[in-house]
Amino acid sequence: MKDNHSAHEKIAAIPVVSSGQKYKTDVGFSAIKDGVKTKNRDTDESNEDSPVLRKPPWLRAKMPGGGKFNAVRDNVRENRLATVCEESKCPNIGECWTAGTATIMVMGSVCTRACRFCSVDTGNPNGWLDPQEPLNTARSVELMDLKYIVITSVDRDDLEDGGAAHYAACVKAIKELRPQTAVEALTPDFDGREELVELVVDSGLEVFAQNVETVRRLTHPVRDPRAGYEQTIEVLRHAKKHRPSVLTKTSLMLGLGELESEIIQTMDDLRKANVDILTMGQYLRPTKNHLPIDRYVTPDEFDLYRQWGLERGFLEVVSGPMVRSSYRAERVLELNNVGLSQ
Repeated sequence: MKDNHSAHEKIAAIPVVSSGQKYKTDVGFSAIKDGVKTKNRDTDESNEDSPVLRKPPWLRAKMPGGGKFNAVRDNVRENRLATVCEESKCPNIGECWTAGTATIMVMGSVCTRACRFCSVDTGNPNGWLDPQEPLNTARSVELMDLKYIVITSVDRDDLEDGGAAHYAACVKAIKELRPQTAVEALTPDFDGREELVELVVDSGLEVFAQNVETVRRLTHPVRDPRAGYEQTIEVLRHAKKHRPSVLTKTSLMLGLGELESEIIQTMDDLRKANVDILTMGQYLRPTKNHLPIDRYVTPDEFDLYRQWGLERGFLEVVSGPMVRSSYRAERVLELNNVGLSQ
């Protein structure tokens, strides 16, 4: 009973960090929980509560659980890995982990940028990196016996190369242990530096992805000021030009106030950059501190937008309310909307 009492005391002593509050990470630097600070209602008029839209019936995700889900979760914990599935509060975590797949997030779980749609924690890691991460990532892929893995990361503006060398090391480690595993890298923009894009593209991956996120008009305030619509498109253009055999991919969130004419223009801009694959899904507000939802896009509209993309020459357009950039990524070359059209 004494041991149980002591354990309870230890648990009670662990501080609970609320969304939008600053905290100290376990490696010693400060970060903001969920990426966006809690606004001051007394001084910030823009923080007036937006009308809450009733979630439509087509936005239903499976609850996580089951043996396979637990196995993936335990593997992630054991190898000290961060996953975008957890950090971004992805609604598809139950489906994907139950299927034995996960999108691994390298270079830690704290991003140096603060996009207003994203719930990844924000801070300055001051150059911190886990030197064991490339090997741990590769071992996890091997243990899960994956045929396809998505590696993504936070932005690391605190590093001189934006983390490109570390990113490439993770891909190479996977390929050394599991040469048969296809690798998709969903990367930062590396400030548009072409030599850093080339470093990652040359690491042995099959798919290079960088998300444009939204239409040109909404890029700011949706994305961090250091990100840019044209910058992302130029990164994708250069990746394809540098290594044409690598597929290029990007993603759009809908429901932020974009017009259909702007969706079409974005598709045209991406195709001019020879982007191969486009994914489109519904923006869901992670916390009250993030951007509000402007509208819920219907499944029929997502189907229509997919046809618009295919008509413009994308190899595939994965489009649906619950679609995220890495959703069913291993099935994209089935050319059937990753099974959503069945």
